[in-house]
Amino acid sequence: MNRSLPLVRLLERRTRALQRQLVAAVAGKDTGVHQARVASRRLREALPVLTDGLHHTKSGKAQRKIRRLTQALGTVRELDVTLHLIDELADRAGVPQTALREVRAHVIEEREQRRVVMLERLDTIDREKLARRLLSVRQALAAPEPGHNWRAALALRIARRGRRLEKAIDDAGQIYAPEGLHQVRIAAKKFRYALELADESHAVPCGEALRTIKRVQDTLGRLHDLQVLQHHVAAVGAAPRHRRGAPDAGLGVLSRIIEGECRQLHGRYVAATPGLRAAVDAARREVPVRLTARQRSTRAVKMGLAARRRTAVGLRVTGPSRRSARVEDR
Repeated sequence: MNRSLPLVRLLERRTRALQRQLVAAVAGKDTGVHQARVASRRLREALPVLTDGLHHTKSGKAQRKIRRLTQALGTVRELDVTLHLIDELADRAGVPQTALREVRAHVIEEREQRRVVMLERLDTIDREKLARRLLSVRQALAAPEPGHNWRAALALRIARRGRRLEKAIDDAGQIYAPEGLHQVRIAAKKFRYALELADESHAVPCGEALRTIKRVQDTLGRLHDLQVLQHHVAAVGAAPRHRRGAPDAGLGVLSRIIEGECRQLHGRYVAATPGLRAAVDAARREVPVRLTARQRSTRAVKMGLAARRRTAVGLRVTGPSRRSARVEDR
């Protein structure tokens, strides 16, 4: 089997996912916006690794267009998640419904404004040109050049991102501090994206590490989403009284309910930290070694062959002189 075939298929899967989810996002589906943003990030993550050492792929231009897609989708995705959280809270006992309805109206108004901006930004991106550039990348992957070095590039990325995640975990400590936890979440997401490339390309299985990191990332993701909702509650509370119907007491109760769940999620994260540390340490040490094992083996074989050739040449050169020396000794 062609060794580049898994890479071609990986690129094709991620390209199709982005195209499919973009259609849903433009149609106004909230899940489509979220999934399209995830798909754009995963494709953008793959391009610089898969094309390392290849020339004339137009990968850089494709990455810039995909980054613009990610940014355009991000204006709406966060508010979609906030609305889902509000729907969850609406079904709970003890939640002040008047305050919740006020926050919902505030979020919906902002979402509609941002959706207009999102569609305008998406219209400025030439998706046909992006498709052509991704096709150029696919063609280069299908017939790679001798300098294609994606394994080493991915190994370096995994090692660096693993160290950054460990540092973020150390910096966050066990204190409930939103910014520190946010940095852990971002570092975990980037590390997971890199490991997914090793796993999905069938180069190195990373299933166990990915599951551990995903569980922690989900916990921190929900924590972050609740903190965003808290900001919207505060924004409604900061509006003049004559412009809102929710009393301050109701908004205060709502904020405390959200804060309580944030604290619970933080406790869950702290409990999961030892397992996360172990998974990150093992993955950042072992996966890069296994990724580059084939290259080291090939290099060793080449060096061995070169050494044998040098030895053979040396014997041919020194052979006659040794025979002459034996004749003189006689």
